[in-house]
Amino acid sequence: MKQNIFFTADHHFGHANIIKFSERPFESLEHMNEELIKRWNEKIGKDDTVYHLGDFSLGKPDFTKEILDRLNGNIHLIKGNHEGAALTYPKRFASIRDYHELRIDEADNSNGKQKIILFHYSLRTWNGSHRGVWQLYGHSHGTLPDDEMALSFDVGVDCHNFYPVSYEEVKEIMNKKKWTPPFAPRN
Repeated sequence: MKQNIFFTADHHFGHANIIKFSERPFESLEHMNEELIKRWNEKIGKDDTVYHLGDFSLGKPDFTKEILDRLNGNIHLIKGNHEGAALTYPKRFASIRDYHELRIDEADNSNGKQKIILFHYSLRTWNGSHRGVWQLYGHSHGTLPDDEMALSFDVGVDCHNFYPVSYEEVKEIMNKKKWTPPFAPRN
């Protein structure tokens, strides 16, 4: 059975100033909110798994609950620095964590698993970073230059045309990185 796992971050639902701060191409707050919901649901089905890496909403709790009720998927929240409203509706989330070490079945890997570190913030090093473990983050809204030598990148909406990113898309991006194990034999 195909795993339908997605990653995303930094929606900032209800945050009018993020349009200006992050130069988002939306005419108004309502336009941004509706387009983000539309793009989420275009990609994510009702039974899919979504890891949201923080900064879900800056709107009021009732507004945030209405947004969450319109989104597809089983959502796991990795807390960012703007979760006050989302945390008032904890039953909507499959889990709520500060940090998570996810293991996904991966036939291409020698041990049959891909480990991924999920955290709101970018890390320079992480548990298993020297062994091919990936790190996904948000927070920076595409302002950090990608490090092609590190198995990490920003899954925030500002970096992916305001869509969540599938596990397959993450794998494709990671496969293009120039990372090599630091303790591998050198020719």
